Amino acid sequence: MATTTKPQKNPVMKAEPAALRVPAAAKINLYLHVTGLRDDGYHTLESLVAFAGIHDTLTLAPAPDLTLTVTGPFADGLGADEDNLVMMAADRLRRAADIDVGCAIGLEKYLPVAAGIGGGSADAAAVLGGLVRLWEINPAALDLNDLGLTLGADVPVCLFGEAAYVGGIGEKVTRAPMLPAAWLVLINPGVTLSTPAVFKARQKINQERGSGTDRFEESPATAAMLAEYLHTRNNDLTDDAIGLQPVIGDVLDSLHGSEEILLARMSGSGATCFGLYAEADGAALAAAELSQRHPEWWVRATPLLSDARTLAV
Repeated sequence: MATTTKPQKNPVMKAEPAALRVPAAAKINLYLHVTGLRDDGYHTLESLVAFAGIHDTLTLAPAPDLTLTVTGPFADGLGADEDNLVMMAADRLRRAADIDVGCAIGLEKYLPVAAGIGGGSADAAAVLGGLVRLWEINPAALDLNDLGLTLGADVPVCLFGEAAYVGGIGEKVTRAPMLPAAWLVLINPGVTLSTPAVFKARQKINQERGSGTDRFEESPATAAMLAEYLHTRNNDLTDDAIGLQPVIGDVLDSLHGSEEILLARMSGSGATCFGLYAEADGAALAAAELSQRHPEWWVRATPLLSDARTLAV
């Protein structure tokens, strides 16, 4: 009697996750007040943080091991080993979520290093958010903010990705009202500044507790209204940063001398400074003139963003 053989079903293969490209936007401290000094030596801060349209780009591709390749104009300022903040972020997330696969990470570095615009923190936050998607981690299964804070004080707000008031040592992140349409000119004079060095200089020069912490509750209607609000605040680290790198004072003077400028200020612990403009044309003109006058400076015109998640790569 003839026998029949049932056809074999094709095995169901799980599709390998596709590679991701994730932007890491520059962080801008519109103001930064030093409000206290904790017993453990960490300073407490009050800051209004927004983002800029200029960014690094991370590429995340499935791989058996964790690897990092750094390219771009500022690649020379970074290593690609386990001391890189991107690698530290990926490794800590993998351990925290008990993941047994890796990722081939590519970092296209367009933001200056150690520049006060959170380049490393933004990169770390982008990797954390991207790997949660790539590795299909349940976001509720772990506290990304706590993990991010172990990497740097700016990582939580970069993870948040929206304009926010930041307090404590960076762990207190509260959504700020929407910011008006505005443009920035970012300038880095080609020098690096260590954040701990700036805070150490502040301790030596001035032990005062810092500025007030009033916040606006409604969105400023225009860039001029935002500038008016910011003029009553400042960056408490500016004088200390200038003491370490006097060229920062030259950058601020140059910005103040540009047409249509609404406000000039240092971001973070420096050395990058920003000018605030109401119109794209005004920012573009200022950037072109300052680039021509100071070809050794990194100068970029870019929009001010309330929501860095709107960026696409």
